[in-house]
Amino acid sequence: MEYRRQAAERSRELSAALAVSRGTVREAVRVLVSQGLLETRQGSGTYVLSTRDASRPLTMARRASLRDQFEARCALDVEAARLASLLRQTPEIITLLRDLLAKRGKYEGGDKAAFVERDLAFHKAIIAASGNRAMIEIYDFFSASIAETIEATLGQDIPEPDTKAHADIIDAIETGLPAKADGAVRRFMKPVIAALERMILS
Repeated sequence: MEYRRQAAERSRELSAALAVSRGTVREAVRVLVSQGLLETRQGSGTYVLSTRDASRPLTMARRASLRDQFEARCALDVEAARLASLLRQTPEIITLLRDLLAKRGKYEGGDKAAFVERDLAFHKAIIAASGNRAMIEIYDFFSASIAETIEATLGQDIPEPDTKAHADIIDAIETGLPAKADGAVRRFMKPVIAALERMILS
């Protein structure tokens, strides 16, 4: 009861100081909690976890060149495939990856958003197969930016990695050979990055 009374008083004080309603204060706290800047603890209070804007890295990444974004994505995909191969994936995981690849298909015009969603689902499954929680969270955080980079290359004069290039990554993971997995992703990304490099220089 005492905690609730103190919380209500703080809410009123903050509302008065900012000249906004208490509802606005509560909504602002909710947003900051969702961004990982605040943490609410039942019966204790609300605590500051970080003073850094969690959305800033995403904003800055979106401002980088398409080539830089693909190079960053390549670094994540390479390490994820390498780690996934080291874990000796179960047949169920390999089957899941092949099913997602089959659903991905090939982009032949039309609904870009739907294709990007299928493509991203495939790559996120590989990230998940890495078993690296930090990498999974990082990839998930930047997934919107990654989706934008995929969509930006569709229908452009940029080579679209075909089904075989994607299948090679799965095969490399299935064999349990990290060097092969590393190479499969780099071969997958190299033509795209080279094309983006030419666009910058032209």
